Amino acid sequence: MFYDHQQIEKKWQKYWEENQTYKTSNNTDKPKFYVLDMFPYPSGAGLHVGHPLGYIASDIYARYKRHQGFNVLHPVGYDSFGLPAEQYAIQTGQHPAITTEENINRYEEQLKKIGFSFDWSREVRTSDASYYKWTQWIFIELYHSWYNKSTDKAEPIQTLIQHFEEKGTEGLNANQNDELNFTAEEWKDSSDLDKEDILLNYRLAFRAETTVNWCPALGTVLANDEVKDGKSERGGFPVFQKKMMQWSMRISAYSERLLQGLNTLDWPQPLKDAQEYWIGKSQGAQVQFQVEGHDEIVEVFTTRPDTIFGATFMVLAPENPLVDTITTEAQKAEVDSYIEETSKKTERDRMADVKNVSGAFTGSYAVNPFSGEKMPIYISDYVLMGYGTGAVMAVPAHDERDHRFAKKFNLDIKKVVDTDEDVQEKSFDSKDSVCVNSDFLNGLNYNDAKSKIISEIENKGIGHGTTNYRQRDAIFSRQRYWGEPVPIYYKEGMPYTLPVSALPLELPEVEKYLPTEDGDPPLGNAKVFAWDEANQKVVSVDLIDDNTVFPLELSTMPGWAGSSWYFLRYMDPSNDEVFANKELSDYWGQVDLYIGGSEHATGHLLYSRFWNMFLKDRGYITHDEPFQKLINQGMILGMSAFVYRIDGTNQYVSKNLSENYKTQKIHVDVSLLKGTSDELDTEAFKAWRPDYADAEFILEDGKYITDREVEKMSKSKYNVVNPDDICEEYGADGLRLYEMFLGPLEQSKPWNTQGLSGVYGFLKKFWNLYFNGDTFEVSDEEPTKAEYKVLHTLIKKVVYDIENFSFNTSVSSFMIAVNELQKIKCNKRNILEPLAVIISPYAPHICEELWSLLGNKESVEFEKFPVLNEDYLVEDEIEYPVSVNGKMKFKISLSAQLSAKEVEDLVISDEKMQPILEGKTPKKIIVVHHRIVNIVI
Repeated sequence: MFYDHQQIEKKWQKYWEENQTYKTSNNTDKPKFYVLDMFPYPSGAGLHVGHPLGYIASDIYARYKRHQGFNVLHPVGYDSFGLPAEQYAIQTGQHPAITTEENINRYEEQLKKIGFSFDWSREVRTSDASYYKWTQWIFIELYHSWYNKSTDKAEPIQTLIQHFEEKGTEGLNANQNDELNFTAEEWKDSSDLDKEDILLNYRLAFRAETTVNWCPALGTVLANDEVKDGKSERGGFPVFQKKMMQWSMRISAYSERLLQGLNTLDWPQPLKDAQEYWIGKSQGAQVQFQVEGHDEIVEVFTTRPDTIFGATFMVLAPENPLVDTITTEAQKAEVDSYIEETSKKTERDRMADVKNVSGAFTGSYAVNPFSGEKMPIYISDYVLMGYGTGAVMAVPAHDERDHRFAKKFNLDIKKVVDTDEDVQEKSFDSKDSVCVNSDFLNGLNYNDAKSKIISEIENKGIGHGTTNYRQRDAIFSRQRYWGEPVPIYYKEGMPYTLPVSALPLELPEVEKYLPTEDGDPPLGNAKVFAWDEANQKVVSVDLIDDNTVFPLELSTMPGWAGSSWYFLRYMDPSNDEVFANKELSDYWGQVDLYIGGSEHATGHLLYSRFWNMFLKDRGYITHDEPFQKLINQGMILGMSAFVYRIDGTNQYVSKNLSENYKTQKIHVDVSLLKGTSDELDTEAFKAWRPDYADAEFILEDGKYITDREVEKMSKSKYNVVNPDDICEEYGADGLRLYEMFLGPLEQSKPWNTQGLSGVYGFLKKFWNLYFNGDTFEVSDEEPTKAEYKVLHTLIKKVVYDIENFSFNTSVSSFMIAVNELQKIKCNKRNILEPLAVIISPYAPHICEELWSLLGNKESVEFEKFPVLNEDYLVEDEIEYPVSVNGKMKFKISLSAQLSAKEVEDLVISDEKMQPILEGKTPKKIIVVHHRIVNIVI
């Protein structure tokens, strides 16, 4: 019977949509299972075959859990704010909302073609005002909260105000920007404006001057992951370090909880390691060094206070405010030049460049509080303002980077001598080191030396022992248009939140998406974007009088704002009263299975965990962590094609002749190759782009052969394969099976369209099991033991594979089972009906059709998954290979119930054995039960 995949797939996709087959009820009687894919960003390029890999895996698991009787939440939505749509708007003048809508429609069309079991009724989009109303509400809650270190959680700001009213700062244990000290009376006597200023030091969403990645060409601040090699990832524009007033989130308050929470999660270890490194917990001491001739002190954080005797110079971050004060006139030009150079590097670049050291001398000296020696103070980009105090005491004999720096600038290297082997082993270039033999620490092991030096630091009043974290507070402002407006207005220069009743603060219309002439963000171009406090509404900016009408915040939220809580909104997406009904959020709880790329190891996953912990602190949800189990799927790689252009010409030389010329290797669209070969269609290449129209070719054997290379599938590399084309030719079920068949989910693997023919052949074989010629023919006759064995072998394997996310081996098992059933011409209902259920999570369209042909009225989706019966796997007979003196002579079939001794007796008495023995008595007989018989004669 002809397997018409196109007709079958269109039929069932229409059925699922009309019947809302995958719509999830909030039926709390059933056990729940929440399966989620990382939030997709809808780009204009649409999907390529690499994108659905994780979606297919999560869909298989979601379908499997439905078969097991779970109430499955498997939603989808779009992370639809972001820079690409805004850049397109700047170039074309088209509103980002229009392009975003077009891109989403394209994504939905493609996703539906692949047959995902998403509950489309729960779809959310971060750019919809009904969604970002609640993103703004969470921001307001963060603004009106502080972190109480005594209770180790976020609390309403009102409890902090109450503390101030009763005790001032006495007994306060808070996470804050600056150390403040005042009495209850001083608090009460402060003006309202001063009180607001004080509270900004404690709020979880706060405004402060911060060093940011500033991209003048894009007119916005960029996150670290949007910058590569000092340039914007989008557009390749120069990025500079710049100090700006920015909104930030106090994620640093949660550092220890974020670290400890990793122990409760079933996540890949490399991902946990990345988060642990990013949080960067270290224990040591904060120490103060006096600057000679100045009132200023340099404060450092060191994990090795016991090496202070070996400190020979100090290094400040170029952004450290002390640099301006302590730099001498003679050194000013050199220092200013170095600061300018450093501003072109991102913090990530500075952290990554461990081998190249550079710096400038400030002309000033600090005094070592233990040795009394003068230590020159330098600045260098290897010290970051955001980590510790923005200054380090350099111990070049025991730190590799300090050692390189000392060598470069010809500075003293002093090795600390004590009994700690760790310190000894970590010394660098000890031949050039002057040994510092400190009686103070001599003879102490590492821990005792560290404790003793910290006690002495505290006794001297020059510091204290402390725990530090590398993680900094997250910058929350973006000078962009296409993002969530921040619900803040300014009164006498102080920020105030809009009332919740005014939400959502909708994104206003603007004529231009670029910053204003005054350098304000794009929202500065809006004509109606001011807050009328008296009438509680947004009004024209012309009405701003700083009396009753005030300016609104012009920055928007970053891309991670909406994606930090979207998993909660799916639980109750249409609720206009709360972000999610408490009963529903309690029921759905954590995401049970989260699948997505490893590129989100720190950013998205840390921010989501932070917001989740905050909402739990404030009593809005009850679960500590958002994602219990997480899997990083690998990439599907594309086979790129390259041409070789001879430098300075428009001539292109074929691959095997290219070494004779000086050439540039250029990506070319794989669609310009002839069939499945590496030969370039030169006429198609000339027609591809105007700059190639007059291309000339140096051929080999009359052909232009391209170079090929496996790399990440990407539109920019012209190596993408459109899933629509695959679905057209091989069907969505073929695409789904093939992507799983390529290899283990977590590994990257190359795409090869030719490989689809094997999977498509399997689907046709599977289809024809149910037909006799063109007639659908399934027998109600009881299956044989052999037929049941094939079925239950498959059940056992598939259950194990799905539960262990080993989807590729399941597809192999399907092929083996169908081949075996075809060989024995099985057409029994009791085999073929459960077979359709087993394969349905992987290939839902064909299985729905077969299920329907079998006479079932309801979808196969909710049929109970077949239960394994081990009895069918017990062998009646075992075929024993018989080996004599190490050589296999014959095989014998014997009952599986026989003992080893009975097997031995039957083998020895078998007629095939007699001519081999020639009347001899065996020296040894070894029976490996149910496996093999070995005889030595």
